[in-house]
Amino acid sequence: MRATLPEATVRRQVMIPLRFADGYSTPARVLTFDGLVDGLEHLALGLGRYADASPSVAPPATVPLVRPHSECLTGDVFGSQRCDCGPQLREAVERIAEADGYLLYLRQEGRGIGLYNKLDAYLLQDEGLDTYDANLALGHGEDERDYTVAAQMLAALGVPTLALLSNNPDKAAQLTRLGVTVAAQVPTGVHLSPTNAGYLATKAWRGAHTLRLAPTDHRGLAAPANLRQAVGRRRAEQ
Repeated sequence: MRATLPEATVRRQVMIPLRFADGYSTPARVLTFDGLVDGLEHLALGLGRYADASPSVAPPATVPLVRPHSECLTGDVFGSQRCDCGPQLREAVERIAEADGYLLYLRQEGRGIGLYNKLDAYLLQDEGLDTYDANLALGHGEDERDYTVAAQMLAALGVPTLALLSNNPDKAAQLTRLGVTVAAQVPTGVHLSPTNAGYLATKAWRGAHTLRLAPTDHRGLAAPANLRQAVGRRRAEQ
């Protein structure tokens, strides 16, 4: 049954030339919205041909590639190595610009628990809890993100069908329940480092993220045994 959502509308749009620390650059059409159910300031970035707001330019005929990316101040801005959020954001912008589509930047820090709580959860992780159990110990859910606003934004953008750039099956499931047609789920790369291996293992094992892992990643960095074992256990359970 298709969900009935409160209507959101595009509030403003502005062109912003993006440039990342490694030198990659691309234009983006950044859109803001009215009517989002949580009242937060979420953004959509139109990339590739969707960066062009000219009415004379027809939108691409192909299904847009879309990534709902949850805000991560520590990873996206400060380059934290405790997660893979910053590299995923950088990868997503380039891949969406090449394929044409949107990046939805959602203000859902810490899987929805907020910045301060996320930092508190880091302290608990330093004491031995994994990323999900740390949230539970703080009285929160493992993942409190709700993609209703993402579905509202897509409706306002005229995107009923998309290819979803994500390893997270919950994003696809929620968007489908909210009436969005997910024509394909496209995995991101595996951004493995010595300091985020346990985090990735937990996402693959407990969160069922479709991480495509190999004995080494694209930089030749060996995947730690705990990461390989965790993913193997998860796949055996499915």
